[in-house]
Amino acid sequence: MNAINFVHEQLTAKKQFPKFKAGDNVTVNYKIIEGSKERIQSFKGDVLKIQGTGFTASFTVRKISDGIGVERVFPLYSPNIDGIILNKVGKVRRARLFYLRERAGKAARIKEKRV
Repeated sequence: MNAINFVHEQLTAKKQFPKFKAGDNVTVNYKIIEGSKERIQSFKGDVLKIQGTGFTASFTVRKISDGIGVERVFPLYSPNIDGIILNKVGKVRRARLFYLRERAGKAARIKEKRV
């Protein structure tokens, strides 16, 4: 396993992202390549879970778009992630927030952690 980790460290440029966890509201700026054009698209939502460790870590972000829940999984160290912006720090007691899938409206809100 050390050989695999060594190769990952050599090939992947480690980016600096803010520390976030499940329940936080983040904006992920993601590069989209269409033919020869390249643009950055923002995906703003709540983090449902973070899974994996090291360079294979990924996180799931959920948002409501036109009344329909949309979830997207992002690899944390993907070269296509331009940046991650932490908008709000959520106050939750779970590491995986799958219960939000069945909830809508006010019931799906996450309380903001007061600093």
